[in-house]
Amino acid sequence: QVQLVESGGGSVQAGGSLRLSCQLSEYTVSNYCMGWFRQAPGKEREGVASIDRYNRTIYADSVKGRFTISKDDAKIILYLQMSGLKPEDTAMYYCARNVFGRRCASVSDLPGYPYQGQGTQVIVSS
Repeated sequence: QVQLVESGGGSVQAGGSLRLSCQLSEYTVSNYCMGWFRQAPGKEREGVASIDRYNRTIYADSVKGRFTISKDDAKIILYLQMSGLKPEDTAMYYCARNVFGRRCASVSDLPGYPYQGQGTQVIVSS
């Protein structure tokens, strides 16, 4: 069973930056569609960013130009670099991985991916 462990969350002021990491318990991250989604209190889960085996990325409109998704194939880690943070970015952030062979179609699919971590909390104060 694949395990995903997020880290890097915290509390920052608006305009600040954080880098989230997701460590996977497998030998590669290069063959899958992976990404990040978030859930704010009282709101539905929202796809944030995805990256495929060719390093093609997709971003939600709400984070374009501020967030960057990347992965380190050697370290088997998925990252989310977040800059220009806003109070509305406050949420629990989860990483997720799809099954082998599925392409990254839309970030809205991310909350439904079969492999997910436990989340890391991000709080942005104004």
